[in-house]
Amino acid sequence: MRKKQSFFLLPYLLWIILFVVAPMVLIVGYSLTNSQGHFSLQNFALFFSKGTFIGMMLNSFWYALLITFFCLLISYPAALALTRLKNQQFWLMLVILPTWINLLLKAYAFIGIFSRDGMVNQFLHLFGLGPAEIMFTDFAFIFVATYIEIPFMIMPIYNSLKEIDPALISASSDLGANFWQTFRYVIWPLSWPGVESGIQAIFIPSLSLFMLTRLIGGNRVITLGTAVEEYFLTTMNWNMGSTIGVILIVLMTIVMVLTSRKQHKKEIKL
Repeated sequence: MRKKQSFFLLPYLLWIILFVVAPMVLIVGYSLTNSQGHFSLQNFALFFSKGTFIGMMLNSFWYALLITFFCLLISYPAALALTRLKNQQFWLMLVILPTWINLLLKAYAFIGIFSRDGMVNQFLHLFGLGPAEIMFTDFAFIFVATYIEIPFMIMPIYNSLKEIDPALISASSDLGANFWQTFRYVIWPLSWPGVESGIQAIFIPSLSLFMLTRLIGGNRVITLGTAVEEYFLTTMNWNMGSTIGVILIVLMTIVMVLTSRKQHKKEIKL
């Protein structure tokens, strides 16, 4: 029986080794060598000593934080409303449906919407306004990134809300708690695992966005993701690009640890 289980695990282990472990080893190896292939920590020293890279890192955190905040601000009420609607599977399908569309197609669709001759500026023209410069701004980048990533925040929150026993909410109401007290002391704490999962699903990928920063944000939005693209595809400095990649992986790991679920009991006084 154990031999059969090991056999079925083999394809999974091969996949992990070939497409996770091996690329990680290559990236770490390149980051620890110079252009001549000799061991060196010069790339890391350059990263932490140059203000440009520190600025990119801070920009990455700031944009990821904003995208995550707006996703949570929109997704939590939406998920809460979904749990109270009829035909929930239909509405969930509408939430998931945009994820089936290629990311590049969605980006180009927003280029058409936000361009000087796009739908937004045509609408503003009806009121004698515009044309407004929407493309290649922080607003456009954050708006598009938030729109694209919202489904990945809604789903874990929705699942957590669905797992809450309705009897607990009824008991809170019977004890005299109003809606906001019930939300604060019952719904929000019990749905927190879904919020944590949503934060991880949004914040961590947002740290390394590069395609949207180019297509929607232009050269005004500079993050570590765009720096990796620049060093790998433009300057062909794979060593520095790998160094930035390793730092990104470390930052993502730190975020994952900080937002990981911790089981603890807390006394709540009403």
